[in-house]
Amino acid sequence: MVLILQLRGAERRKEGTTTMARRPSAGNPLCPHCQEQHVVKDGHKRGQQRWRCRGCDRTFGATVGTPLYRLHTPAAEVARSLLVVMRRGSLTAAEEITGHKYETIGTWLRRAGDHAAALTHALVHDLQLTEVEVDAFWSFVQRSVGQLRSGPRPVRRGWAHAGAV
Repeated sequence: MVLILQLRGAERRKEGTTTMARRPSAGNPLCPHCQEQHVVKDGHKRGQQRWRCRGCDRTFGATVGTPLYRLHTPAAEVARSLLVVMRRGSLTAAEEITGHKYETIGTWLRRAGDHAAALTHALVHDLQLTEVEVDAFWSFVQRSVGQLRSGPRPVRRGWAHAGAV
């Protein structure tokens, strides 16, 4: 049924018949797929605005092209977890404090490293961090990502097994 309606819509566009089209707002983003400017709002998903491109007819959200793209965890929780990692200096400590898995926090760190320029802008302007704090954050991220890429996490033993050989 949906396929038939899509085909009919395509036929109408080819025939040149007009339909009531929504006008794009001035504040709408460009389409990340085709860079088209004719983008209209297309509802919400999990509280986040979605847009539809009239050029390629694809939908997208506000987080496309950001480290938060396709994450189910709220942005505030990711930011809090990365801040804990930075202040404690350990992914294991952040795992215990936040309740998120070591591997998950590591993935967030890698994504943060991939989008360093945009995150630096956000850290300085939105969170009002000083340049020294931002520099300390990125040096920690670089060191942590290097450790993550070096291999799997060592198996931790509880305190009762630490002395037993």
